[in-house]
Amino acid sequence: MDRRDIFKSAIAMGAGMFAARATSPVRAETASSAVGVPKVAYHLADPERVGFVLGNIRNHVEGMGGHDKVRIALVVQGPALKAFRVNTPNMAIKSDVNEMRGAGVELHACRYTMEAQKPNLGDLLPGFVVAEQGAVVKLAELPGQGWAYLRP
Repeated sequence: MDRRDIFKSAIAMGAGMFAARATSPVRAETASSAVGVPKVAYHLADPERVGFVLGNIRNHVEGMGGHDKVRIALVVQGPALKAFRVNTPNMAIKSDVNEMRGAGVELHACRYTMEAQKPNLGDLLPGFVVAEQGAVVKLAELPGQGWAYLRP
């Protein structure tokens, strides 16, 4: 087992412990305002993992019992961002993003990736906001705000 595998295992265990602790009885409130609703940030940079990560998010929401039982943020950077352009021919991605947006999944696009690839926000599928300080800063800040970090 190399260091990356050990690190990934530690992150997964920490996220699992956080999710188990955070799934104690939750008041009937919306996910955005409920106390005790787990918050999970998914990090996506690899274009070949787009479908896998979108499936993970869909399964995560379903496994938690619905979008009101969990808050999820998808932070996209690097080559993976190209998959989320309005003109993508991949209808499954368009459908998944539309479904996720309706379920309250926060969609963040790295400002620096956008500068490098040259799309503007209107070129991305609806629902994306710009991570103004970049994806890595956004992902570094979220755990301090109670978000678990996942990079499937």
